[in-house]
Amino acid sequence: MLVWLTTVNLCGQSFSSRLVDAKSGQGIPYATIRYGSNAGVITNEEGLFSLNLDALEEQQDSLYISCMGYEKLAVPFKRKLDTAIAISPKPIELQEVFLFNQELDVDEIIDLVKQNLATNYNRDPVKLRLFFRQSSFNDLDKFNIDFKKSSIEELNKEFLDSVVSILPKTAAYYTESLCDFYKTDSEHRLRIEKAAELYDKNNEGSMDALSEKLERIFKENVKPNSYLKIKSGIFGTKMQLDSVFDSEEEAKTVKQELEEPENNYFLSNRKSALHDLYAQLFYNDETKLNFLEKSNRYRFSLKGYSSIGESGVYVISFEPKRAADFRGTLYVNLDDYAVMRLDYENVKSLRRIRLLGLSFEERVYKGTTLFAKGANGKYELRFIDKIIGNKMGVRRPLRVIEKNKYVKGRRKQNELSMELDISNFNREKYEVVVFDSDLISAVEFKNTEENESVRATYLSQYDPDFWKGYNIMEPNEAIRSFSAASQ
Repeated sequence: MLVWLTTVNLCGQSFSSRLVDAKSGQGIPYATIRYGSNAGVITNEEGLFSLNLDALEEQQDSLYISCMGYEKLAVPFKRKLDTAIAISPKPIELQEVFLFNQELDVDEIIDLVKQNLATNYNRDPVKLRLFFRQSSFNDLDKFNIDFKKSSIEELNKEFLDSVVSILPKTAAYYTESLCDFYKTDSEHRLRIEKAAELYDKNNEGSMDALSEKLERIFKENVKPNSYLKIKSGIFGTKMQLDSVFDSEEEAKTVKQELEEPENNYFLSNRKSALHDLYAQLFYNDETKLNFLEKSNRYRFSLKGYSSIGESGVYVISFEPKRAADFRGTLYVNLDDYAVMRLDYENVKSLRRIRLLGLSFEERVYKGTTLFAKGANGKYELRFIDKIIGNKMGVRRPLRVIEKNKYVKGRRKQNELSMELDISNFNREKYEVVVFDSDLISAVEFKNTEENESVRATYLSQYDPDFWKGYNIMEPNEAIRSFSAASQ
């Protein structure tokens, strides 16, 4: 059964749709929509996808849709279109699809996966056209200040209560970047074509006002040549007030420097995030996903067989049998034993640190990763959906003491004392979809220049026209409904 509920504008050559299960009506996430031999897009977590047909180097007559467990479809553009594509699940009979020279048990399959890691995944220089979205969510679970004493009249309990009331309890920050990512086995370079930042600037304004008020209070109450001594428990540090209250001329210079293009850090931040995502792929040395490196700690089970695109795959689940961290599912190519898809999640906190009133817990680490063969027959990353969640806390005393070594007698001038009890949960969601990949020479990689001055366009609410004419990964409902005014 094939039902169309798709919107297509052939004049503008834009194409948007949703892939759904014909029986349940639910969106089908992470399905592959191909429009070329080595190019395509991925549906988002809700089954949505879009294409800019004008951007295609070779015009295609059809889209080719494949999703594990469903019929493969060739969708002609000339067909009358409405708003969604519904496809029916297809059960796979092993004896009808796959022939084996030898039967392997699951441990033998995992051994072959490990033996072929070095040759299955691309290590040659490559240029990747990709779309990268990072969604950051911050929840301030607790921010309690137990006021003890203050010798500065304005720094009283009422003022500290107002500070707590200004701090945003929840905040969302989204970045989207369309990039050319140049990669070798040891080095990365990045050129961003277009980027957006979506967040609420009102939070910044309230914090700026608070900062200015604190600066005014300190300037009016501290003496020349004073320094601050900050103590928390048994620890203490000194800070010269001269370094806190710069002159107006120095402040102006700093502001100008921050506004100069060469001091814009958007590209370096995006590049660093992409580097970390690639470094954590399961076959790299730096990865936390140790189910292959420490396979003796995991129990593997062969659940059956399926297909990804034109390739048959083993479906293998894994779970801890000892003190291991993850559970999930591997989809392993029947012929070359490459992992073509990986679904994983942690079963316990990966790390807990509690020391002298400070705490950190790595609570969430889960995701889905897809791979496909490139032009050289090696596998290259095609898609990442990854979530990392960390909880941080502070529960300890804090004293801020103004001292002045040029004052005779008692050197302590002012003091602020309080107890802090703060708890915060941060969640980062990363989405990367690779539209196209091309092998390049080492010389071409070396000659690639990064556009370090690139800046993201600020958006206070989601704008569906911002990416018009570009291939991207469709946003989910949370992004589509975001508005700074609603935060």
